[in-house]
Formats: sequence, C-alpha cells, structure tokens
Amino acid sequence: MSSSKFEEYLSKVISQVKSKEAHSMIKKELSDHMEELSKSFQERGVSIKDADKKAMEEMGDPSTVGKNMNHLHKPRMDWLLIVLFVILAGVSFLPLIGGFSEPSISLMKNQVVWLVLAILALVGFLFFDYRKLKNLWMYFYGGGLILFLTTFLVGMEVNGAKRWISFGGMTIDGPAITLFLFFLAWAGIFAKINEFKGWKKQGMLLFLFWTPVLLYIMVPQFMYSIIYFFCVLAMYVFSYVHKQFAIKVAVGNLLIGIIFISTMILYFPNSFLSDTLIPLKDILSEAGWFGKGLYNDLKLAEAHTDLVFPFLVYSLGWAFGMLLCLLLFVFILRISLNAFKTKDVFGRLLVIGGAALFIIPACWNILMGLGIVPIMVVPLPFISYGGSMLLVYSALLGLILNVYRRKDIVEPTIVN
Repeated sequence: MSSSKFEEYLSKVISQVKSKEAHSMIKKELSDHMEELSKSFQERGVSIKDADKKAMEEMGDPSTVGKNMNHLHKPRMDWLLIVLFVILAGVSFLPLIGGFSEPSISLMKNQVVWLVLAILALVGFLFFDYRKLKNLWMYFYGGGLILFLTTFLVGMEVNGAKRWISFGGMTIDGPAITLFLFFLAWAGIFAKINEFKGWKKQGMLLFLFWTPVLLYIMVPQFMYSIIYFFCVLAMYVFSYVHKQFAIKVAVGNLLIGIIFISTMILYFPNSFLSDTLIPLKDILSEAGWFGKGLYNDLKLAEAHTDLVFPFLVYSLGWAFGMLLCLLLFVFILRISLNAFKTKDVFGRLLVIGGAALFIIPACWNILMGLGIVPIMVVPLPFISYGGSMLLVYSALLGLILNVYRRKDIVEPTIVN
C-alpha cells in the first residue's frame, strides 16, 4: 500500500479524534481494514496502486470517518452509578440522625470528612490509565502484607481485634485497606495467569492466595477472609487460564479449602453472635410498611454500622427497605454488566473483582439484618458509618468507572 497516501489519509482521520489514547488503536483498526480492502481489489485483477486508491475511496471521506471514530472512541461516564453513589451516601446520614437519643453531630461531622476523602479517592482512581496498575501486583501484595505487619505491631486493639491504626488524628481499619491492595494484586496476577507455569510458580500462587485468609483470621476478622476469598474466586473464574492449569489450581485450592473450613468448624463453633441475643426478627415484625419514624424508642447496638439495615427498616418501614435493596441491586447489576463491555482483560478483572467486593458484604449485611445468617462485622456499602470501608468502596467505584470510561479507547486484549 502507498505509505505516504495512506499516512496522509490516517492523519486526516486522527485529527478529528479528540482522545489521544484512542489514536493508536484507531490507526491499527483502519490500517487492517484498508489492507483487507486493497487485497480484495487486487484479487479481482486491479493493480496495487489502483487497489489502494479504491480502498481509501471505499472507506469514505477522512473527515467524516474521523468524526464517526471520534463519536465511537471517546471517554464515557456511567452517570447512573454516580447518581446511585450519591443517593446511598446520603442514606448513610439517616442512622446518625435517628439512631441515637439525639442526632450525633460529631459522627455526622466525621462522616462528612470521610465522604469528602471518599470523593477525592473516587476522582483520583477515575482519571488515570488503570492499565498502569497491571504490572505492579507485587507492590500491592507486598503493601498489603506490610500494612498487616504494621497493624500487628503498632495497631490499637478494640473489642478483641487489633485492626486499627491511628495517625494524624485519623483512625484507619488496616485490614479493610488490605482488601483493596490484595484485590489489585490478584487482578494483575490473573491478567497474566498463564505465565505462572511449573509446580513452583503454582505452589507460590497457592501460598499467596491463602496467606491473607489466615492473616484475616488472626486479626480476627473472619468476614474479610470470606470477602477476599470470593473476590479472588470471581476473578479466577473469569480469567483466561489454560484448562489444564485451571484444574490443577482448582483441585489444590479445593483440598486446602475443605481442610480450612473443617478446622474453623471444629475449633471456632461459637465465633458468631446468635440472632437470639439481638431479636432482629421481632424488631422487623414491628416495622410495618412505613416504619416508626427516625426518632423512635429502638435501642439497637451498632444501628449506624453493622445493623444499619434493620434500623432503617424499623424506622422507615419495609417500603423503604425494599427500595434500598432495589437501589443496591441495580448498582451491583450495573457494575456486573459493565464488566463485559470492556475488551481489556485487566479492566474486566478489575470490574468483576470490584463487583464481588460489593456483592458479598451487601448481601451478607442484609441477610444478617433479616436474621438469616450469623451476625458478623460487615458494613453495608456506602451506608454503614465508617471511613476505611467508605474509602475502599469509593476507590473501587472510581476504578470501575475508569474501566467503563476507557472501554472504547483501549486496545482489546480479549479475543472473542
């Protein structure tokens, strides 16, 4: 193909495309298509020069093509997720208003500060090229281990759990931040999973996988180990791994998992609160469709954190509770669907893992509030009071929006 004419045509097309990140992908896309057109004309007996000319004519006016490409390959924003985030963040103030004998001004001020930091985290993870994180998985994993070590050495113990680190007047839940770091690490690992060949590397993966589980139990924070387990499992299921390798890893993890769960049942049978200690079903049975109002006589421990759902249902009724469940369902469904709109394997893994990090705590918290599953320390995303998990969820949402924003401007790495 006539390189000078072709480059001139491409330059005119690219000049109409505002997103510089999409330029290389568009060039490759158009180049391949024009090569195919030129070859098809040559097969009909047309000379190379005329075939190239006809190929460009077939493509159409470069300015028009460029405008079409600019429309197709431009950053996009999922405004529905942002609106849902704002609504859920607004709901988080309701328990602080009505969950105490009088509105807790200090907690509301703290929540405002954390919410501002959460928005900064969301924006920070939204406007950069997420693909740069892929090769940093060792640093994220190492950072998670260092944070655990720091928590064990200098952390504060509250209610038998040594998981808090205080600095600069702020208290951070160390293990909660490690969830985010390990999530990033495993997304990077699974993006290049087929490079881990040989029994030594496979053994290393098993060690890397189970180490955080044991660390979360040592804190103790068993719920985080469950969230971590299913997050990594979800990313593994949707990673593009060779079948033989997948079977080996699955069998190895299954055997270790059986041993681990059996040990937990034998040695920690009374690790969870029974719902008989907190009569959640009785509380919910009195709620009615429209509740008792925010200012009521309900005395419920952790009404603004782990048991925020039964408090909201009791105060505002089952109608509000079902609406809240619907909002969370739409939020999680939207994230899950967005995962398959990107053709970049690392981006897809980030969204799938992020969806799991929302799904597990949201479902457990609601089922726990209904008295169906054991009561554990697990916040309802964006609604439960607490800064560390709010930061984690906001950073996750920023990454998920980042992947969606770039879904039409990154070069595909998934072959359908």
